[in-house]
Amino acid sequence: MLLIKTRRDTLLAPLQAVSGIVERRHTLPILSNVLLEKRGDVLTLLATDIEIQITSSTSGATGDGDGAVTVGARKLQEILRSLPESVEVSLVLDDRRLQLKAGKSRFSLQTLPADDFPCLAMAEGEVRRFSVPQKEFRSLLAQTQYAMAAQDVRYYLNGLLLLVDGRELRAVATDGHRLAYASMPLEDSPEALRADGATRQELILPRKTVIELNRLLSDSDEPLVIEMLPSQIRFKFANITLVSKLIDGRFPDYERVIPASLRNVVSVSRAQLLQSMVRAAILTNEKFRGVRLMLGEGSLKIMAANAEQEEALEEIEVEYDGEPLDVGFNVAYLLDVLNNRSDEAIEWGFNDANSSALLTIPGNERFRYVVMPMRI
Repeated sequence: MLLIKTRRDTLLAPLQAVSGIVERRHTLPILSNVLLEKRGDVLTLLATDIEIQITSSTSGATGDGDGAVTVGARKLQEILRSLPESVEVSLVLDDRRLQLKAGKSRFSLQTLPADDFPCLAMAEGEVRRFSVPQKEFRSLLAQTQYAMAAQDVRYYLNGLLLLVDGRELRAVATDGHRLAYASMPLEDSPEALRADGATRQELILPRKTVIELNRLLSDSDEPLVIEMLPSQIRFKFANITLVSKLIDGRFPDYERVIPASLRNVVSVSRAQLLQSMVRAAILTNEKFRGVRLMLGEGSLKIMAANAEQEEALEEIEVEYDGEPLDVGFNVAYLLDVLNNRSDEAIEWGFNDANSSALLTIPGNERFRYVVMPMRI
């Protein structure tokens, strides 16, 4: 049966959108596959890892009748990527084999039944729905996602807190050593409020969901529709729908982590501080990555050393006449925030060498970055 006949790019684009979550090796072989479903001239591609599901659709797929099949996502993607851009591709299902033809090229791929594909069940319950521009939400993720934990036993740290409070959307990530907070305003839409009148709702997105969203969202003003449910969240944009389960846990109270008052604040060029940190980091201890910051009248010194007794010293001129400070930090935590900002200046606020430092942007009340000191 001729299942699909279309241009190579028409098939490759939605396949690339969904295949990011496909694991190369999985306990369930079918989870390495992508579901291809043709209805009329619309082709829908779906991939899942049980926790996340991504669906993408495209039109312009001709063929005899309708049908569905699952095939290895990585192999199909690699074959299509290697073909000429404008070539016409046909997919023929023949006795559990998917025959791919393009020009004089022929490929025979193993398939598994579409009925066996484990699609995520759509959660039921009260839905809180609102729309934001894709580039603004992508920026919200970029400002915070680097502070997520990777494989912490406190599973709720391996994700990102998404919180709606009235007409404001907040994102918070922490690994227990540093915390990134960012917020953005929401449009004045009735659907941004819950049916029971509550203005606050929070949930924890899994790390993989955040990474996929950052990959798929565009830097455009095109709308992103977000639907929040008690156990699930859905993102709809362009021709893509991403559905994700949520992390069931209680996120730390970030408001208690952010210092309420600071005795001293110094403003420094972000680019200059970043360049100095990058150079000093070369000679840090590979295991601890610690740098020593010495702040005094008119200057900020950055020092690093390693087990081979090699040393680095950087000095930056700053406008500061407050009390001196000698404190250590993990340089990776500082590089993360400096690399993920594009502002001209960074404000560094502190109380003493044993308290958390607060990095902010002058004139920007919507971003906070808290980092704990370390012993050097």
